[in-house]
Amino acid sequence: MAKENVTNRIAVERDTYEKNGKTFFSYFIRGTVRGKEVRAGIIPPDFGGYAVLDIVFGEAMAADLVVKPYEIKDDVTGRTISGNTYAVQSTDENGEVYECAVKPARKSDKALLDMLLR
Repeated sequence: MAKENVTNRIAVERDTYEKNGKTFFSYFIRGTVRGKEVRAGIIPPDFGGYAVLDIVFGEAMAADLVVKPYEIKDDVTGRTISGNTYAVQSTDENGEVYECAVKPARKSDKALLDMLLR
C-alpha cells in the first residue's frame, strides 16, 4: 500500500460565515484549473468532525491536506478499485500531529479536487 503524503503542501483553508446570528467556519481548497480560480469545498465525514477540525486548525486559518491512496480488490469480479481518502493535518509547537478525515462537500467539489491534484 502506498504511504500517506502531504501533497505538495496543498493548504486546506477556512473562512468564517454567519448564519442565524452565529459564526461558523467553511473549509476549502483554493487553486487554479485551466487559468480559472476555483474553490473545492471540504467537509468532515460527520457533524462531530467540525469540533475535530477546530482542534486541528487551532488558531490558524490553514492546515495541510493529506492524501491517502487506497486499493481494494473485489473478490467476486477480480477488479481492483483504487482512489484516495483525504485528511487535514497540522503539527503544534511540540511536534504533536493533529488530523481529521475530510471529504469533498459535493460531487462538483470532488471533480475540482481531482483536477487540482493532477
